[in-house]
Amino acid sequence: MLSESGANGTAVTEFILLGLVETPELWPLVFVLFLFAYLVTVGGNLSILAAILVEPKLHTPMYFFLGNLSVLDVGCVTVTVPSMLGRLLSHGHAVPYGACLTQLFFFHLLLAGTDCFLLTAMAYDRYLAICRPLTYSTRMSQMVQRILVAASWACAFTNALTHTVAISTLNFCGPNVINHFYCDLPQLFQLSCSSTQLNELLLFAVGFIMAGAPMALIVTSYAHVAAAVLRIRSAEGRKKAFSTCGSHLTVVGIFYGSGIFNYMRLGSAKLSGKDKAVGIFNTVINPLLNPIIYSLRNPDVQGALWRVITGKRTPA
Repeated sequence: MLSESGANGTAVTEFILLGLVETPELWPLVFVLFLFAYLVTVGGNLSILAAILVEPKLHTPMYFFLGNLSVLDVGCVTVTVPSMLGRLLSHGHAVPYGACLTQLFFFHLLLAGTDCFLLTAMAYDRYLAICRPLTYSTRMSQMVQRILVAASWACAFTNALTHTVAISTLNFCGPNVINHFYCDLPQLFQLSCSSTQLNELLLFAVGFIMAGAPMALIVTSYAHVAAAVLRIRSAEGRKKAFSTCGSHLTVVGIFYGSGIFNYMRLGSAKLSGKDKAVGIFNTVINPLLNPIIYSLRNPDVQGALWRVITGKRTPA
C-alpha cells in the first residue's frame, strides 16, 4: 500500500511478502511442513534446556552457553515462522511497515548478533579447558560466564538497533513486493528508492565487528586447541579432546557459511530463490539441527534427555 508523503511523493505503509511458494495449491503442504519443523525445533531446544537444568553433570560453562544458544534458537524460529504460518492460513501477504522493521530488529538481535558472540564464548571455553586446564575454574567462573552472556546480548542489541534505525531513514515509495518469507536487509535495500550505499557500508563495517572479529577469535582459539591436542600422546586422549570440540565446530561452520552467502551478495542485481533457501537454513534448519548436533555424540546429554522424557531422577 502507498500513501501520500509530501515532497517524497508516496511512501510505503506495508510490504507484500510473497512467501516461499507463489502457487496456492502448495500452501497447505508448506504450512504442514513448517508447522512440524517449528514444533520440533522448539521442542528439541527446550528439551536440551531442560536436560541442562536437571542434569548436574551438565552444570558446566560449556552447557551454560549451550542453554543460552537453545533460547536463541527458539526465539529466532519464533520471530519468522509463526508469522509466515499466519499468512498462509489467512491467504494474505501484507505486512505493515512497522511490523517489518520489528521483525528485522529481533531477527538481527537473536541470530546475527548474540549467536556470534555466544559461539565465540564457547570456543574460548574450549580453549581454556584444553589449553589452560589448571586455571580453567578461575578464568571461567560463574561471574565470567554471566558477563560474557550479558556482553553478547548488549552488543547484539546495539547491532540490531543500529541497522533498524538506519533502514528507517530510507525512503520506500514502491514497489513494495518482497520475494521472501521474512523481512531482512538485502530485500529492503533492493526496494528502497533512496541510496543505500551508506547502509551497505554500515552493514559491512558492523558485520566485520560483529562477525569477522568473533570468527577470528574462534579460529585462533581452535588453532591453539588443535596444537595442544596434537601434543597428546594417547590416541584415545586426542579423540576425546577433539570430540568435545566437533559439535561446536559443526555449528560454527553452518552458521558462518550461510551468513556469508546471505549478506555478501548485496551487490547482486536480483535476489534469487537461493536466498529463500539460505533463509530457511538460517531461521529453521539451523535451530533444528543445533540440539541434534550437540546431543548426537554426547552420552551425558542423551542420558539427561532420556531422564527428562521418562521423568526419572538423576542417579545419586
